[in-house]
Amino acid sequence: MSAWPRPTTADIGLRAFASNPSRLFTEATLGMQNILLSQSAQKSLNSHVRHSSQWQISAPVENDEQQLDLLLIQWLEEVLYRAEIHQQWLIDCHVSIAWNEGEVILSAQVSWVNSELVEREVEIKAVTSHELQFTELLEKDMAISPWENVPDFQGPGWFCDIVFDI
Repeated sequence: MSAWPRPTTADIGLRAFASNPSRLFTEATLGMQNILLSQSAQKSLNSHVRHSSQWQISAPVENDEQQLDLLLIQWLEEVLYRAEIHQQWLIDCHVSIAWNEGEVILSAQVSWVNSELVEREVEIKAVTSHELQFTELLEKDMAISPWENVPDFQGPGWFCDIVFDI
């Protein structure tokens, strides 16, 4: 996994790295799910029956800007919503992003288990835009980490920072 919890003043944050935007969505998603789990749940997830589905969200695109940061918030909120309302706890996903005229569509092939069987340690109330970053690093560009437990990252690649309200 390429996602690390990072400190914030009151909530919990996450920094994730990947080689491309689609993979960064996956890393951020798995990192968020890992934050929520208790230690025992992390060890027992593979003992539950897995299901697979395709989840999809879309968002309007303003001024032809690639608004991947806002799409990331919407996607992570969707993952939280499905766990709470549909009892679908995401275990893994493969994300693809398509740009159409006026909208961006995120499709994910998802593995999930019944969320009622998953022991959680933390509850995320919301995914915030506070300190939100979704950034491409060109060759030899660096994302220097100000946090002791989060490594630095050198491009080429992508990284994101996101804060969760707990």
